[in-house]
Amino acid sequence: MNILVCLKQTFDTEEKVMIQEGQICEEGVKFIINPYDEYAVEEAMKLSEQFGGEITVVTVGPVRAESALRTALAMGADKAIIVNDETLFGDEYTISKVLAAVARQIPYDIIIAGYMSVDSGAVQGGPRLAEELGIAHISTVTKLDIEGNQLKAERDVEGDVEVIYASLPILITAQQGLNEPRYPSLMGIMKAKKKPLERLNADDLGLSAEEVRAKTEIIDQFAAPKKPVGRILEGGVEKQVIELVALLRK
Repeated sequence: MNILVCLKQTFDTEEKVMIQEGQICEEGVKFIINPYDEYAVEEAMKLSEQFGGEITVVTVGPVRAESALRTALAMGADKAIIVNDETLFGDEYTISKVLAAVARQIPYDIIIAGYMSVDSGAVQGGPRLAEELGIAHISTVTKLDIEGNQLKAERDVEGDVEVIYASLPILITAQQGLNEPRYPSLMGIMKAKKKPLERLNADDLGLSAEEVRAKTEIIDQFAAPKKPVGRILEGGVEKQVIELVALLRK
């Protein structure tokens, strides 16, 4: 089984985000694999252990994103691809176009991505990529079983579970609860250094900046305002209730 995993490098969720002149400051910040994409890598590993085949991890981003790919290789992926051409960076529209161009160059039976990225939270990457490739997709998957060319997936739906049956090829997005991502072993880290990591640009993919130009533009970024200090009502319960009702009305 050939498995393609799409991942993104994001801020460590423990980091404090600093904004300077409308831009996120990256100085001294630790970057990690997007947490939801870790579930995607782990699920690919489980499928590979069950059915054999090859796992390819791919990302679109700057050179520093190679460290995220190396982590995925250390977890057990076979090879990695990074598109680090700044002319191809952009919003979810742009990235889905670029990833589709990569996917068309390699064989795949299933594509796995994280449900969302913790930085933008747009939840568009997976569905847009599936649409570009003309294949079905199932989002927020919490359980996956494959037998032959058929699969059974369970997904979150408003506090309940929906069961979907489909056939390969397909794209799924991984939700928390699908699995428990493994830690890279020391041997895995050493092996990752020798695994192939391919670097692609616009010419390699036959793309131009104009045809994948972003559909959205960030005008400004700013931190959320601090919440005001809460007000404590005093006096007896009856007095507090009267005052609370008056405050709510006003």
